[in-house]
Amino acid sequence: MLETKLAVVTNLSLKRSNPDVNALDKLTDLVADDLKACNTLIIDRMQSPVELIPQLAGYIIAAGGKRLRPVLTLASAKLCGYDGTRHQALAACVEFIHTATLLHDDVVDESDLRRGLASANAVFGNKASVLVGDFLFSRSFQLMVEDGSLEVLRILSHASAVIAEGEVLQLTTSNDTGTSEQAYLDVIRAKTAELFAAACQIGAVVASRPAAEADALFAYGLNLGIAFQLVDDVLDYSALQARLGKTVGDDFREGKITLPVILAYRRGSDEDRAFWHRTVEEMEQGDGDLDQAIAMMNQHGALRDTVERARHYGAIARDSLGLFPDGPEKRALLDVIDFVIDREF
Repeated sequence: MLETKLAVVTNLSLKRSNPDVNALDKLTDLVADDLKACNTLIIDRMQSPVELIPQLAGYIIAAGGKRLRPVLTLASAKLCGYDGTRHQALAACVEFIHTATLLHDDVVDESDLRRGLASANAVFGNKASVLVGDFLFSRSFQLMVEDGSLEVLRILSHASAVIAEGEVLQLTTSNDTGTSEQAYLDVIRAKTAELFAAACQIGAVVASRPAAEADALFAYGLNLGIAFQLVDDVLDYSALQARLGKTVGDDFREGKITLPVILAYRRGSDEDRAFWHRTVEEMEQGDGDLDQAIAMMNQHGALRDTVERARHYGAIARDSLGLFPDGPEKRALLDVIDFVIDREF
């Protein structure tokens, strides 16, 4: 138990020096004290007398990413002038929801790796991963109830339901080359962007700001989340493993229909489309197929244009913050848009 706690504390308090994440580092620094309190709460609330729960939860949380979603909650509250502590527990709530979805995603996708490490389901098994994901969801709802705001409960419970709908919707598009761009956007809006939006919106709610500001932060988070996922889908076909933290081509091997695939399929020849039918619909993949897929995407500008779509949503996110006065929090939130889009690819 102690080893699990120490591992999580070490990871959560790690200072990153990579120059590629300077914008996120700056935003994180602005909320450092709040994030420390949030991390302490995460560690406390993932504990259970059932030993496997903190072991598995600690494994995935310690292997986590940049804590972008809880940082957005803390920064949004600070942008709105909030000086209390409610946002700390709600940021932990957001992280629990996110972590639960990761556990469930890896089981559904039959993933063996997450961020370059063995996934929780590969280490602990599918059953344990699903059930601990349920435990973390339950913890998140306990935190919502303890906060005492029906509006916060409404926002985060709605986001949780939409995320689940997005997971089911993705099942209907998986391995289907006939998926439209709109159907793909519906999936990523639900699976990824909705939690970004809710994470930002509750910052205005705890600060008791007008509905216009809450709506603006929702729009900022939603469009930032869409841009984030679009770039993630590009990175899967172009980033070095050391930069991305996972092997290139995971989406391809799983037959996921993402925008780069949609664009390459629509713009390709009959021979190209036969390739996509074989590899992502029939899942008949061989040596060299991933390289050929990447070459087709580059030939038809699919990766380039997916990034341009991300820039479009980034611009909407930028405009959404227009009604807030200038200040360090606003500038940092704007810089994070560029960070999300200009990651290595």
